[in-house]
Amino acid sequence: MNRTTWLQDRRMQKFRDVLSRWERKELSAMEAGELLGCSERQFRRYRRRYEEDGLAGLVDRRLGKASLRRVPVDKLVWMLGEYRTHHLGWNVKHFHEHIRQQHGFRWGYTWTKTQLHTAGLVERAARRGAHRRKRPRKPCEGMMLHQDGSRFAWLSGSPELDLIVTMDDATSTIYSAFLVEEEGTVSTFCGLLEVFTAKGLAASLYTDRGSHYFYTPKAGEAVDRSKLTQVGRALDRLGIEHIAAYSPEARGRSERMFGTLQDRLPKEFKLAGIYDIEAANRFIREVYLPAHNARFAKPPQIAESGFVDDAAMLAEVLCVEVERVVGRDNTVSHNGRRLQLPASPLRAHYVKACVKVREYPDGTLAVFHGPRRIARYDAEGAEVLVPTAGSLTPCSPPSRRGLVAAGFAASVSRRPALTAAARGVPAPARVGTKKRPSDRTKKLTGKELRLTRSAPV
Repeated sequence: MNRTTWLQDRRMQKFRDVLSRWERKELSAMEAGELLGCSERQFRRYRRRYEEDGLAGLVDRRLGKASLRRVPVDKLVWMLGEYRTHHLGWNVKHFHEHIRQQHGFRWGYTWTKTQLHTAGLVERAARRGAHRRKRPRKPCEGMMLHQDGSRFAWLSGSPELDLIVTMDDATSTIYSAFLVEEEGTVSTFCGLLEVFTAKGLAASLYTDRGSHYFYTPKAGEAVDRSKLTQVGRALDRLGIEHIAAYSPEARGRSERMFGTLQDRLPKEFKLAGIYDIEAANRFIREVYLPAHNARFAKPPQIAESGFVDDAAMLAEVLCVEVERVVGRDNTVSHNGRRLQLPASPLRAHYVKACVKVREYPDGTLAVFHGPRRIARYDAEGAEVLVPTAGSLTPCSPPSRRGLVAAGFAASVSRRPALTAAARGVPAPARVGTKKRPSDRTKKLTGKELRLTRSAPV
């Protein structure tokens, strides 16, 4: 006797017992229906069918009949064929969302999963482990950002690449994601610059202890906050708290996000026929991220934004900055390149001067002396001539020839002295032209003495 037959016998026995108690008037029709798990009206139907057909009348009449909501066989065959042909290896949720969006498939996720399990195309998931309490999310967006890189074979037929992702802790919204050959300082600045320009400055950044994020004297120990990396220097100048994670479990939210991306993104690339980095980054930015955020982003607990709009100094902060001393040939050495400093109207040269070289995420360079930028260069080290706007206040003419441009300086009319008379006022008449004797104590010569004595009294 199988289990189904045994259950039917138990139900029949229970019905006969309840029916006999009802006939003895120990139970009302309503109480009998409650014991059988049905309504009073349904109990009366069962009693009438039992009197007419016996135990056979109690068998469910739906058995052996096709459901009116049954999925057509051709749709089932099409769904299984679509999975075998184009989506083999996809998880059920991703596959179900795709065929609903692209092919108008209107049957449910549970039915799809059951049919794929029955056909042996998808393995049943293993039993989950013990539940662990997750760290609560930040209440509003912009209070904490996660940034990390995941090395994986994202593109079919290509070597492993790093996917740099910057996401929000409060909503799990991915603000920036792109593929690079290797994670480092430049990729970090590119991601942060993209987010800060579009959204504003965040309150904190949560990262691992990679060498481009933190300086760790000994592996496994705490980071050294006194020795800042280029990323640490930039975040310190922007006033953003830099938080270090000491285990992958601490970054569980971003790690789970990478699990989703590793499962979905390579399949989307293959389906779209994308096999190079530039096309992949364009696909991520324009196609995948909007759909991903619409599917997985959560609403924040508080609608207010924690971002601060202060993008004016971003480009000068989110860059690599090193100090250099100008050589005797008025050049600066940086990463094997010699940057020739141009002639300056402020000083004859910058030999032995301490300058700062800034390398921006796009590869361009700039040399600063104090707060003033001396010159800009492209990625190859060639000077980029940037036209400067004229000053609003006219300057006085140069005091020496050749400061501004080669050639003879034009003659400049002299300005009147401060003691000169105003225009239209006649100058006062001079009484005499000879200078008076200074005083009487001056010793007289012999001729002057004789003239004085011979003068009449």
